Amino acid sequence: MAALQQFDYVIVGAGSAGCVLANRLTETGRYRVLVLEAGGRDTNPWIHIPVGYGKHFLNGDVNWLYTNEPEAETGNRRIPQPRGKVLGGSSSINGLLYVRGHSEDYNHWRQLGCVGWSYDDVLPYFKKAENQERGADEFHGTGGPLNVADPRDKHPLVDAYLEAAVQAGYSRTPDFNGARQEGFGYYQTTTRDGMRWSAAKGYLKPAMKRSNLAVETNALASRILLEGKRAVGVEYLVGNEKRVARASVEVICSLGALNSPQLLMLSGIGPADQLRQHGIPVVADVPAIGQDMQDHYAARTVWRAKTPNTLNDMVNSFSKSVAEGTKFALQRRGMLTLAAASAGGFICTEPHLAQPDIQAHIMLFSTDKLGTDLHTFPGVTTPILLLRPHSTGRVEIRSADPHDPIAVHGGYLTARRDCDVMIAGMRAVRKIMQQPALEPYIVSEHEPGLAASTDDEILAYMREKGNTAYHPTTTCRMGADARAVVDERLRVKGFTGLRVVDASIMPTVVSGNTNAPTIMIAEKAADMIQADARKATNAA
Repeated sequence: MAALQQFDYVIVGAGSAGCVLANRLTETGRYRVLVLEAGGRDTNPWIHIPVGYGKHFLNGDVNWLYTNEPEAETGNRRIPQPRGKVLGGSSSINGLLYVRGHSEDYNHWRQLGCVGWSYDDVLPYFKKAENQERGADEFHGTGGPLNVADPRDKHPLVDAYLEAAVQAGYSRTPDFNGARQEGFGYYQTTTRDGMRWSAAKGYLKPAMKRSNLAVETNALASRILLEGKRAVGVEYLVGNEKRVARASVEVICSLGALNSPQLLMLSGIGPADQLRQHGIPVVADVPAIGQDMQDHYAARTVWRAKTPNTLNDMVNSFSKSVAEGTKFALQRRGMLTLAAASAGGFICTEPHLAQPDIQAHIMLFSTDKLGTDLHTFPGVTTPILLLRPHSTGRVEIRSADPHDPIAVHGGYLTARRDCDVMIAGMRAVRKIMQQPALEPYIVSEHEPGLAASTDDEILAYMREKGNTAYHPTTTCRMGADARAVVDERLRVKGFTGLRVVDASIMPTVVSGNTNAPTIMIAEKAADMIQADARKATNAA
């Protein structure tokens, strides 16, 4: 075993949250911080080219390549659940959308007993993180590490889609993260000058210039070191070499909603029966760790387009690929700057709803299965996402070996209400796609087509062909109740010197994409961590 290393804080995971913490905890120079990342550095050029998200769907060099366990409600399939395994974590391989969720999501957190997490409480941290290219206002900030930009180019088919949404009875909204989420519009993205702006770029890279930050890549955490109920360090593996890093103040788990519960369980903190099953000594029986998982289930319709200006056409044409590559190289514009979805909207499937329950996208590509070759014909995809699921899943360990992938049970579509909302969402999208504004652009519905017309047929199609939207949360849930894993300051209940800071702490999944909220959580956590350290110092 290598010699001990001594730090004030050891952060496990250099994903979105870990990058934020690394920056904020080192900026005063007061603390010495180590960040452990199981993946490598973000040197793959396709990480930084926005459309490169498609290159990493099956790339084990930067992706954990998790899949959900087969379940009857989703056709007994192994549904991909990609997670970033690289500096920046999932912010280095995601679809780049900057969406915070609905303001009432956070007010609901407060109603669940999470003091300090209402919308008014968290808005300052969204603004602190942000460098909004539109400028600062009531809802947005400038000068923060996370660049937020409008699309570099508009697209005629996307413009027609937005006009069709209006024709179908929906409103336009200029800002999903402003005064009103409901409506349709172009998405903003975490990009800068046409390039991906991950948490690694915005937060970690500047901090790595500081002498009080150390970053180890290809470092797989195997367990948290405990002295009684106090976390004092982390044991980790670099290749076959076992190393130990001591933390004089805190160990912070920032491995994400799938891996943070795994590390806690490997350390003896979790459901006692599951730990004993794998021969792990039980330090604390915490039944909720890995439980209560919420994620956004997604179902898509695919449409044949009339005009050959989709991503399908670029990929399948040498001349168009060269032209778009040249445009990107010289101008940082064109198809290579595309986010996963160009535009979309938030809709209420019933008129009495106070906030949207479905998120819709339009994607300028189509394929039979995500991660495989694009169609040879011009095509677009229009997914819908279930924003506030009643169905929940869980994360379990397979063994005491940290190399063994966790088992993810999605639990999708087990609640009938979720099924009904998804059916209504698909009907809403079909209505949009059949409006006059899209007649010059759309030939016909390629999938599912006439095979899914009745409610039962639509539901069967969604069970057989739906996917996760890659937004797992709530597996180390924050709350005031006895079942919650962390308190409102993200401290693991029953322990000292141990926190969880990532999407796993969300009490409920937000109504939208999860990257921006995860960065907000880490910004707020950094302030709380330092405030608690000052309080402890003063008390001493």
